[in-house]
Formats: sequence, C-alpha cells, structure tokens
Amino acid sequence: MSQQDTYPLIIKGELTEPPGSGLWLIKWLLILPHLIILAFLWIGFIFSWIIALFAIIFSSKYPRGLFDYNLGVLRWSWRVGFYSY
Repeated sequence: MSQQDTYPLIIKGELTEPPGSGLWLIKWLLILPHLIILAFLWIGFIFSWIIALFAIIFSSKYPRGLFDYNLGVLRWSWRVGFYSY
C-alpha cells in the first residue's frame, strides 16, 4: 500500500529556482508583517478551536464559519512558513 492510499491529503512545496543571496534578506523583511498578524490570528485560532470543540461535542457539527477561519489561519501559516524557508 503506498502513502497516497493511506493519507487523504499530501502537501508538497518545491522551489523552482534557488533564490539569490540578497533575496533572502528581502524575504525576511517582507515576512515580518505577516508574522505579526499571524500571531494575533493564532490567538483567535485557539479560542475558535475551543468554541468549535464544544460545538462539536454538543451539536455533532463543526460550525462552517469556525472551520473556514481555522483552515484559513493554517493555510496562511503554511504559506508564510514555506515562503520564509
């Protein structure tokens, strides 16, 4: 059984060209505002996760708005992490 048969989602990121030595500094400077905003979004993520946990326990459904918010924070975090790496 291959890995694709066991996992429903595979995320893969590839660099097409290695960036130049000066581009790394610019990338890290451009990433700082994203990290500041993501810090606040992660605080909201923790609270929305707790609210969603109780909503799932009592109603057996994940509220769509909370799901979209949590998914958006996770996606943005992954993109920023990949871009900065």
